[in-house]
Parts: sequence; C-alpha cells; structure tokens
Amino acid sequence: MRFDTKIGIVVRADLAAWQRLNVTAFLSGAVAGGVPDTMGEPYEDGSGNAYLPMIRQPVLIYAADLTQLRAVREKAMARQMDVAVYIEEMFKTGHDADNRAAVRAVEAEELALVGVAVHGPKNGVDKVLKGLSLHP
Repeated sequence: MRFDTKIGIVVRADLAAWQRLNVTAFLSGAVAGGVPDTMGEPYEDGSGNAYLPMIRQPVLIYAADLTQLRAVREKAMARQMDVAVYIEEMFKTGHDADNRAAVRAVEAEELALVGVAVHGPKNGVDKVLKGLSLHP
C-alpha cells in the first residue's frame, strides 16, 4: 500500500542503545497521539483477544548528529509539518510536565536535540530527510 504521507524519526547516532530505543518510542507515541489519522484500527486474534491499534504506515528511522537534527527540525517547521522533539534534558526528568518544562526553557535553535519526528506529505518529508542515513 502506498501512503500520501510519511513518518520519519531521526535519532542522534551517539546515544546508548537504550536511549535510541527510548527516544524512538516516545517520538512514535507523539506522532500517534498528535496525528490521529496515522492510527489504524484495533487488532484481534483468532481467539477473540483484543489488542491496541498501531500506526498504520511504516515509520522510517534515521541516524544523525546534532547539527543534522537541528536542520531537520528547522526544515520541517518551515514546511509546517507535524514535528516532535526529544532533548537531552528529558533523560533526567521524571514525568511529562517536567519534559515540557525542559523544552520550554530553551530557545528553539539551542535545543540539545537527541531525536526529532516528522510527519507530512511524502515528498516534503523526503526533502527534509534528504542525505540522512537509515538507522543501522
């Protein structure tokens, strides 16, 4: 199936494995929660057990450095795409309110980004992520 939109998540390449997974999970949740059209229908197995719905389209994961992450955020914001950010300070907080406060405390161009998620028209997302490598 082909989709008109695309979801890309970019994580900083120098993070520990658990951090890359954690950032990816949080950013996927941001897209799912912030863009309801990305969600599919609930699942059910042959025994009648119900399961939560998942994002209905592929999510591509890329690796980048801080400079590239900042460029992705800037380009995506300029194109008015759906954007989620995860910053270094969020590894030290204990809950969602503290995460939001950590982001609010820093000007956009100074964010210590460790991950960015973008969702938007497929060709636009391709342009924003051009030149990045898929995460190994």
